[in-house]
Amino acid sequence: MVTGTPLEIGKHIIKPGTRVKLQLSAARLYTDTDMSIPVEVIRAKKDGPTVFISAAIHGDELNGIEIVRRLLDSPSFKLISGTVIAVPIVNVYGMLMQSRYMPDRRDLNRSFPGSTNGSLTSRLAHMFLTEIVSKCDYGIDLHTGAIHRSNLPQIRANLKDPETAKLAHAFGVPVLLNSDLRDGSLRQAADESGTKVLLYEAGEALRFDELSIRAGIKGIFNVLVSLGMVSKRRRTEPKIEPLVAYKSSWLRAPESGIVRDRKSLGDYVKRGDLLADVCSPTGAYSKPLLANRSGIIIGKQNIPLVQEGDAMFHIALFDDPKDVVDNMGQLHENLMPEIDPQSMLV
Repeated sequence: MVTGTPLEIGKHIIKPGTRVKLQLSAARLYTDTDMSIPVEVIRAKKDGPTVFISAAIHGDELNGIEIVRRLLDSPSFKLISGTVIAVPIVNVYGMLMQSRYMPDRRDLNRSFPGSTNGSLTSRLAHMFLTEIVSKCDYGIDLHTGAIHRSNLPQIRANLKDPETAKLAHAFGVPVLLNSDLRDGSLRQAADESGTKVLLYEAGEALRFDELSIRAGIKGIFNVLVSLGMVSKRRRTEPKIEPLVAYKSSWLRAPESGIVRDRKSLGDYVKRGDLLADVCSPTGAYSKPLLANRSGIIIGKQNIPLVQEGDAMFHIALFDDPKDVVDNMGQLHENLMPEIDPQSMLV
């Protein structure tokens, strides 16, 4: 979609060269309280791509909300072409309840394309897809790990598509994970409507993580620069070259018990390395969890309690995993130079 064409969202007509805040009406609560999804649309006068930026499709994933807030509040966020549609809270119901899910206990990101006559979740999915996503050329969907899990800053996308891969590299985080489209996901529905989407994963649910937030803001700017929508800023820090993982897997708890972690998020591990011990509360047993392959820990469980079979460590395979470790150090130095990385380990 080019900027000069009419853009209508929720019966609002947004003209080129304007910045508009609006509310998309959603189903009322059973208390007869109105509910709506906040949207901000920024249109340049010059033609260009249309990009949506969305957060909190899972209502407890808060980093993305702060990324969008800071982005919109930034004096340097000035479009020279195209349109940005920012939706800081998609799942407003889940956010109010600090829950990943919708009130009907469905996962919004498994309910696309949705319908006008389905469940509450299905109706919200349909509205978001038709009112926002289908009107865009590209999208950046912001996520965190689930409750009690943290993710290393990473982009997940269909890297087999050259244009999507180019945008993923432009984002500028150390890890790119080739990810197939899931049935019912926003990415799948967007792909079917011709919209190319990057999914940014970083941090933990119900928590702000400063590095993840700064990396997300920087990444969005980088993508918009690559699309010619904002002016390129003079680079003062070393550029991060992302590395692609085409395979990853979770290692699961060998036993129920209390966890003593031996490795951290972002660590390079070799096959056979001790990742954690799972112990009995009384000390009756201790079962080791060993790495079954060499790679980088891109996700891990944080709570020190597990049931047998719980996912504990997400390990991604790279051609040269040590470069990923170096790039993570560089990302921290670029975005948080005021903080000593070692101090965060205390």
